[in-house]
Amino acid sequence: MRNPEPNTVGDERREAVLDPDELIEWFTAEGRDLPWRGPDVDGWGVLVSETMLQQTPVNRVLPIWREWLERWPRPSDLAAAGQGEVLRAWGKLGYPRRAMRLHEAAAVIASEHGDRVPSDVDTLLALPGIGTYTARAVAAFAYGKRAPVVDTNVRRVVARAVHGAGDAGNPSPKRDLADVDALLPADDHRASGMSAALMELGQTVCTVRSPACESCPLYHGCAWRAAGKPAYDGPPKKVQRFAGTDRQVRGLLLDVLRGSEGPVPRASLDAVWSEAGQRDRALDSLLVDGLVEQTEDGRFGLPGEQ
Repeated sequence: MRNPEPNTVGDERREAVLDPDELIEWFTAEGRDLPWRGPDVDGWGVLVSETMLQQTPVNRVLPIWREWLERWPRPSDLAAAGQGEVLRAWGKLGYPRRAMRLHEAAAVIASEHGDRVPSDVDTLLALPGIGTYTARAVAAFAYGKRAPVVDTNVRRVVARAVHGAGDAGNPSPKRDLADVDALLPADDHRASGMSAALMELGQTVCTVRSPACESCPLYHGCAWRAAGKPAYDGPPKKVQRFAGTDRQVRGLLLDVLRGSEGPVPRASLDAVWSEAGQRDRALDSLLVDGLVEQTEDGRFGLPGEQ
């Protein structure tokens, strides 16, 4: 639920306007010391981190991000690597198509942008696999640009602190971007700082189940707290399950290939999942996505590792 009618108690309006400087000051003091936030991290380091962090916890990303930047410190280094090598290095981060899209984007950055990740949102969006969130996150966090960065955490903070709702409900990209854009100050530096603060606040304080309201820099001005913390009453939110899905089976099949030194026989893949129809469907989808290739003698391997 986005942009609801203002909640009221009597005649008191329960919409709020967030103070950028208050948020930036809090983030400067309390923001986590994550390596991709370091002053020496360039656009490439931020692009890699933002790609890995999509739907993946920070603690799983940290070691793999470090390994990737040591191994492939420039886009051209990743572009020169084989697809199979890239998928192996991706490990268990999940959604392995992200690794392949990043590999493709690295090739374009190396050949068309002087081996430097672009800073302009529209140019970033033209890269393979770079969507609205990633393009804006790179522009804001790597280059200090004014670009509304919207993820689940930001949407939740805005829904509660500004609109007094228990949560944001299902996404509406156009509306969500406009909602956050309206909160950002005009100048680039403060806008990018506020974007980082909003995201950090949603990740560490204004969480889904146990918000630490007493620790929140917006405590006194939060519309949700002032309204008595009403429960979310919008349409049911879509919940992504994992156990038993084709996504789980795809991951198990890829685990076999990442753990082998080369292509494996079909029997090695059949052993990881008992339901043949779902297993075949998952394998077919991996072949279609280019994440798995079949050899002439019928074995299966990671792309380029025939």
